[in-house]
Amino acid sequence: MHRHVRLREPRQHWALLSLVLAVLVGVLLLQGYVERSWSDLSPAPPEPGGETPPGHKRDGRLLADSEPVVDLSGARPGAAAMPAGTIALTFDDGPDPRWTPQILEVLRRHQARATFFVLGSKVAAHPQLTRQIVAEGHELGSHSYTHPDLSRVPTWQRGLELSLTQKAIAGATGHHTRLLRPPYASVPSAMTAPEYETARALSRDGYLIVLANRDTKDWSGRTPEQIVAAATPRGRQGAVVLVHDSGGDRGATVTAVDHLLTRLDAAGYQFTTVSDGVGLPATSLPATRPQRLAGLTLVGAQLVGHVLAAGLTVALGIAGALTLVRVVLLVGVARLHARRARRARRKWRRQLQQRRRVMRLTFPAVSVVVPAYNEAAGIAATVRSLVAARYPGRVEVIVVDDGSTDGTGHIAARLRLPGVTVIRQANAGKPSALNTGIARARSGILILVDGDTVFEPHTIERLVRSFADPRVGAVSGNTKVGNRRGLLGRWQHIEYVIGFNLDRRMFDVWACMPTVPGAIGAFRRDALASVGGISDDTLAEDTDLTMAICRAGWRVVYEEKARAWTEAPSSLRQLWRQRYRWCYGTLQSMWKHRRALIERGQAGKLGRRGLTYLALFQVALPLLAPAVDVFALYGLVFGEPARVLAVWLGFLLVQVLAGAYALRLDGERLRPLWSLPLQQVVYRQLMYLVVIQSVVTALLGAPLRWHAMRRQGTFARREPLAMP
Repeated sequence: MHRHVRLREPRQHWALLSLVLAVLVGVLLLQGYVERSWSDLSPAPPEPGGETPPGHKRDGRLLADSEPVVDLSGARPGAAAMPAGTIALTFDDGPDPRWTPQILEVLRRHQARATFFVLGSKVAAHPQLTRQIVAEGHELGSHSYTHPDLSRVPTWQRGLELSLTQKAIAGATGHHTRLLRPPYASVPSAMTAPEYETARALSRDGYLIVLANRDTKDWSGRTPEQIVAAATPRGRQGAVVLVHDSGGDRGATVTAVDHLLTRLDAAGYQFTTVSDGVGLPATSLPATRPQRLAGLTLVGAQLVGHVLAAGLTVALGIAGALTLVRVVLLVGVARLHARRARRARRKWRRQLQQRRRVMRLTFPAVSVVVPAYNEAAGIAATVRSLVAARYPGRVEVIVVDDGSTDGTGHIAARLRLPGVTVIRQANAGKPSALNTGIARARSGILILVDGDTVFEPHTIERLVRSFADPRVGAVSGNTKVGNRRGLLGRWQHIEYVIGFNLDRRMFDVWACMPTVPGAIGAFRRDALASVGGISDDTLAEDTDLTMAICRAGWRVVYEEKARAWTEAPSSLRQLWRQRYRWCYGTLQSMWKHRRALIERGQAGKLGRRGLTYLALFQVALPLLAPAVDVFALYGLVFGEPARVLAVWLGFLLVQVLAGAYALRLDGERLRPLWSLPLQQVVYRQLMYLVVIQSVVTALLGAPLRWHAMRRQGTFARREPLAMP
């Protein structure tokens, strides 16, 4: 039932899409790792001298008499101290965009130099601030990338933390550093045995371990006076002073540093870097060009990750709002449609009772056109169901065999059913087959039916009665999934009932129906003539035709009681091909009829209501909706799993309630709803990818070939009335 044309299907963008997804996943993982670790810094790190962690044994004898600058690479520890009258102010956990500039301003006014032990993740987040630190004559040291306890993480993570920090510093400043202060390190005597062994390993890797003589514990809520007292050495002793320029509110620290510099300047103290104070050789080493490039890549990746995380948050909000708005709209309008439909059916029954004697005049003759391409598995069941229709008027059935190679036309002809005509033509595509059948039809009402569809006995009557209104040019029936026994079939059944049929109820109320499905649709011949018949401009000829009829001024309505059973794809590959063609064809139709947005009357309703709805909820929402799932996974790994799970379950509950209502409106059992959670995890993702690929293909302007769906003969094995 389609044109047997093989065009080259675009595949290059899959490689590009996979690469982009891999990069995005990578930067999100990096950002999540960073964000989770930054949250551990607030309000301040745990006190090194406080409670001993499990498995850690504090032994003050390890470095009890050691000076603060330690080299543990040899058999015996080497150490160095600041000379008398010399202070090395060291700032941990920065750079911070709020507090570090204030610290720099204080140092600048006092013409003092200091050493900043920076977190690589914050260097990557604020490279310009890092460069400012170096440009003003200060020194950089490593404080890891995300501030973990290096003595309690695996060796691979410890190496990753320090390597990433070096890359970030290289990307920001073009240099590496040999100085390292492990997170949570303090004075030498507070070092535990695991911390000592870790420091030895780091020394063997070429790092100089910088501890402190004076730990101000400024993170613990101390006042500026208390911080100054803790930082002031005894007599004329030199010291390495530990303070922080990030990790919480550092207002007291800024004030304390100013007071400390003022007091010790007057006492003749010199403030310098750790390296200059102890006379170390160069601890800042130039990075090679590849190292700088790797660093710039890391800085860029973290920036992209930050922007992406923020973008996901926005996308999550938009997608959530659109989802809720759609559910509210569909359910609310569906209730209105159901009331209108009940009133219309009661009115129809009263008219039948009044016109019982002239009933045959009430029902016009009907022509049913069945375009068929390789439908041998189901064509017999389709034709039999049409001939068996309980319709008082005359029904002719025209089967157009569009160049089938499986004997479809011969099967239909061998049935020898009354009122059935079989026409054979060379393969020219479904629009051509439909136009051929329409040209041979003799009735003013035409029903177009796919070759894999089975009608219920009263379907034709229920379709035709809507044409009592002379404004109606087309009627959409209710398509039901026949092969719904498997999980994939249940998912499609749910989609047809909850998605397609609720949408059609709303489009009917809003008078902007964009699609009469090819499986079951009735048309007034005058309406078809007004648009020039079936066009082959798009891959969704049913959507194109319906939009054209709306723009020609006709109303298109939905009759939920006119049911037809169709065979849905039985594999994910077939489903992908079908939905890809539908989605791409819908995009083509929307673009073709875009002028409806500015037209008046029925065309304007289609444009401003129907096309806007399609653009928001069938294009934009599927493009944004993956953000919900990505953000959920992101939150489960790096955020608050309980909160994320609660939000996801909330959205699922809303969908379940809407689904239950839709199934009830259609007279269906609620049992398939058990598969809805699985549908959200697997099936929905497939539909999102279909929309994404369709949009990418449309933007690239690539051609798309027709895809044949292999039929299983669902209705050849059972009677229509036995269907669920």
